[in-house]
Amino acid sequence: MAGHSQFKNIMHRKGRQDAMRSKLFSKLAREITVSAKMGLPDPNMNARLRAAILAARAENMPKDNIDRAIKKASGADTENYDEIRYEGYGPGGVAVIVEALTDNRNRTASEVRSYFTKSGGNLAETGAVSFMFDRVGRIEYAANEADADTMMEAAIEAGADDVSSSEDGHEVICAADNLAEVQRALEQKFGEPSKAALIWRPQNTVAVDDETGEKLMRLVETLEDNDDVQTVTANFELSDALLAKLSA
Repeated sequence: MAGHSQFKNIMHRKGRQDAMRSKLFSKLAREITVSAKMGLPDPNMNARLRAAILAARAENMPKDNIDRAIKKASGADTENYDEIRYEGYGPGGVAVIVEALTDNRNRTASEVRSYFTKSGGNLAETGAVSFMFDRVGRIEYAANEADADTMMEAAIEAGADDVSSSEDGHEVICAADNLAEVQRALEQKFGEPSKAALIWRPQNTVAVDDETGEKLMRLVETLEDNDDVQTVTANFELSDALLAKLSA
């Protein structure tokens, strides 16, 4: 399991405070607005917008907030956001990809660079680490939506490349270009998924010692706390002992 996924699970178990939820809603709303502005404001005709709405629903974002974010895309005073990908090395030489939506490139670049530097890592050029990841589509369903064999059969028939099923749910992986098509096919059988998005999936993960792991977790947490940062992905694994400590 990649470090980023572990971090998400830890944060979920701890629960989010109101301030964190407010920040999360702001990021989700920004993605919805940008997605609606880049394409049609109809999620049935705009795969990226549909994925953004799914992500918002998964975090229990109120419908009014979602509708407001979509309508904001058509407003004359809508901020213009640039999509930027930062790549770098965290403590222990771990590869890190940071995706941001920003209205001020210089501010965001400066802040992200400082986070890497303070953690003992360094920001690198675009392309420096992304070759160690695959850009894929990921669709998630709750475990009770289908048994493993049924989900596997449906996913392969829909054109997916891989399926992982456990008591936590089903994770369907497909080529990035096929995400919308595979999602539509699965929705016809199982309804709307809990999540659907393009992600960076590490080709390999690196096991790190607990001291390095704690530094990496602090870096990830600091990056994700930045208002402009949408996603953080890294290719490290934490020990069971450190996971238990962080989850306590």
